[in-house]
Amino acid sequence: MPQRITSIPKRSRKETMRQQLWLFVVILAVIAATPATAQAKQGCQERCGNLTIPYPFGTSEGCYLDDSFLITCNESYKPVLRKSNIKVLNISLDGQLQVSSAVAYGCYNKSGNLISYWDSWMKLSKFNVSYTRNKFTVVGCDTYAFVRGDRGKKYQTGCTSLCDKVDDVVNGSCSGIGCCQTSIPRGVIDFDLIVKTYNNHTNVSDFNPCGFAFVVEEGSYNFSSLDLFNLRNVLEFPVVLDWAIGNKTCEEARKDSNSYACGMNSTCNYSKSGLGYLCNCNEGYQGNPYLGCQDINECQNTTLNPCTIPKLCHNTDGNCTCSCPKGYHGNGRKDGNGCIADEHLALWVKVFVGISIGLIAILVIVIFTSMGVQKRNISNVREDFFKQNGGILLQQLLSKSEGSVHTAKIYSQEELNKATNNFNERHIVGEGGYGTVYRGTLADNTTIAIKKSKIVDCGQIEQFVTEVKIISQIDHPNVVKLLGCCLETPMPLLVYEFITNNTLYHHLHNKGVVSSMPWEMRLRIATETANAIALMHSSTQIIHRDIKSANILLNEDFTAKVSDFGISKFVPLGETHLTTAVQGTIGYIDPEYFHSGNLTEKSDVYSFGVLLVELLTGENPIPSKRAEKNWSLAKYFITALEEDHLLQILDDRVKGEGNVEQLKGVSELVKQMLKIEGEKRPTMEEVKQQLEAFRNFDNNSTAEIPTEERVPLLSGTLDYHDSTAWSGLDTVRKQTVFEMDSGGR
Repeated sequence: MPQRITSIPKRSRKETMRQQLWLFVVILAVIAATPATAQAKQGCQERCGNLTIPYPFGTSEGCYLDDSFLITCNESYKPVLRKSNIKVLNISLDGQLQVSSAVAYGCYNKSGNLISYWDSWMKLSKFNVSYTRNKFTVVGCDTYAFVRGDRGKKYQTGCTSLCDKVDDVVNGSCSGIGCCQTSIPRGVIDFDLIVKTYNNHTNVSDFNPCGFAFVVEEGSYNFSSLDLFNLRNVLEFPVVLDWAIGNKTCEEARKDSNSYACGMNSTCNYSKSGLGYLCNCNEGYQGNPYLGCQDINECQNTTLNPCTIPKLCHNTDGNCTCSCPKGYHGNGRKDGNGCIADEHLALWVKVFVGISIGLIAILVIVIFTSMGVQKRNISNVREDFFKQNGGILLQQLLSKSEGSVHTAKIYSQEELNKATNNFNERHIVGEGGYGTVYRGTLADNTTIAIKKSKIVDCGQIEQFVTEVKIISQIDHPNVVKLLGCCLETPMPLLVYEFITNNTLYHHLHNKGVVSSMPWEMRLRIATETANAIALMHSSTQIIHRDIKSANILLNEDFTAKVSDFGISKFVPLGETHLTTAVQGTIGYIDPEYFHSGNLTEKSDVYSFGVLLVELLTGENPIPSKRAEKNWSLAKYFITALEEDHLLQILDDRVKGEGNVEQLKGVSELVKQMLKIEGEKRPTMEEVKQQLEAFRNFDNNSTAEIPTEERVPLLSGTLDYHDSTAWSGLDTVRKQTVFEMDSGGR
């Protein structure tokens, strides 16, 4: 059976309706695209002011059909009909003429005396006042009026408008309350308007001293209550006249070719308003029907083009034809049978379409299968990472801790991806040797910090899980809260509460905030930090192993928060130390631990001692101006203390604000904490108690430390302890993991 491009040979009722609808659309398009073009006779004036004057109208002899169509264009370019005073506003070749008509009115004072009056009339010789396009309108609250005239015989009709107060009227309504409207009789060629009153407006003069009457084009006037007083400022309204050619029928007019007004390619139609006829362009033509109509090129108009293949449209006089490409037959029209494939092409087309559909189906199946496999693979990889990173063990441990104050949450990778916009670089808030910290926002608007580690020891997973459980249960105001972790990634992700005010390192060493921290705040931060470390040592047996200013976060009120347990170690009960690869930060690391590899709680004491020196001096533990002698900050401080030059290395603000006893006491405490032998150092609990005691010194004992002449501090010998131990710390390099820190993570 032959194959069709756009239709089938046997037309269903639905197809017939479709074709009829298409024909209707084409007819509407022709009407829209082929207006009766306003065109004057060649050599004649086409405009007068803003008015376009098409033939059969004209302004001079030979330019209009007869005297009825004369438009007088005066020097002010205000066109009037013939030699009357009727102003012409618009001319349409569909048989209508828009003119202006005056408003009739009668106005009275409060005593009821007539103070002004104006009547309105219009007399026409050939044209009619349109009975379908105009309304006789009366406005007033004590008014009735008549319109009378001639339509072959005398006629008269009227309208009454009454109201007692302004609130009675309804804007937009002319039903007899404040405004009244009625139709104009058919065939009216002149009219006279007469305005009357019942009580001379004496009862309504405050808001309606006048009555008004006028004929107006329907839709050109919308009644308002304000018109009861202000309409006397309006002098004219538009009125529509019906015009036609002569008074003969089309049959009679065609008999006299000399007077027949319809041009080439046009047809004669009866006037709907009365005698005479009008001319219209034939279908497929456009222009002024009284001068002759021109062919429309339907092929160039996308709306009018009826062909299924627009390029195969061929214009003809008044119409167009459609054709089909080689290998097809039919009339090629949208409203016809379109183009049908010839017999020898039908099979090939079917095969081609079948193969195309098959290939598309296979492609869709492959795509969806691939997406499903990829999704399963991702899910399997995440599950493998979860198991590899100790997820099952952590779940078991957490399930046993349901009654605790805080239990770590296991986050999904999808949650953290959304929180950080897939770990976008814009969310990075810190980087260090062990990982990168991102800022994120959870679905409940909680702001979090996510630490993404760079290195993980697969053999330490069980210990890592145990530490996560323990650290997450630390509920201390000076320890950053570990909220949970994500184990679905190659490296476990740790989720902490987000602290907003940067690190202690930033506030001590940032160039823009040098010496900005008062001594009292420094001492408080030191005490809070010692309190947190002492708790970890006594309650959870955790050795932090990386105490430094970059790992002390500060919140809005500068409360200290110990953070970054990335290399912390859990000491099993009954054990006093751990032997492990040396890790830490140069300048803070315990020299005993550095040489022996034995990690104890006293290693944190040493690192915290360096932190106290940093608070006292404002110096960076990373060698800078001390680099020429390769001295650590600890040796720098102890040397100054032993040589009695401590004052010269203290921070200016510390010297200016510090209590003498406080500074002496803290310095002596630091001296004990920095001893080479760990067993000779105080515990963190003892350090915490000492710092709390220093904070409670009587403020009245505060005295400014006397200024002494500054002399070189870095000279002489150190007899406090073995200097070779210090030298070894500064110069020996082992196969260890260090972090060169410049401001924290």
